[in-house]
Amino acid sequence: MMDYEYSKAIGQNLQALRQKRGLTQEQLAARLQVIGCDLTRSALAKIECGQRHLYPDELKALKTVLEVGYDRLFV
Repeated sequence: MMDYEYSKAIGQNLQALRQKRGLTQEQLAARLQVIGCDLTRSALAKIECGQRHLYPDELKALKTVLEVGYDRLFV
């Protein structure tokens, strides 16, 4: 299924970006919460393995916290 494969690829990309910054899922979730994005560690885990989609506000917050452009969030 194309949609699942794409979600999985985006999740793996997000995981790589997070790890490159030296952040755990817990630390990334905490930083997102500080800027008003209510994304939990367990939601991040689901996103990273392709089981959950990202919403536009979450993408914007991830872009800010990870200090990357939107083009780096997508694959």
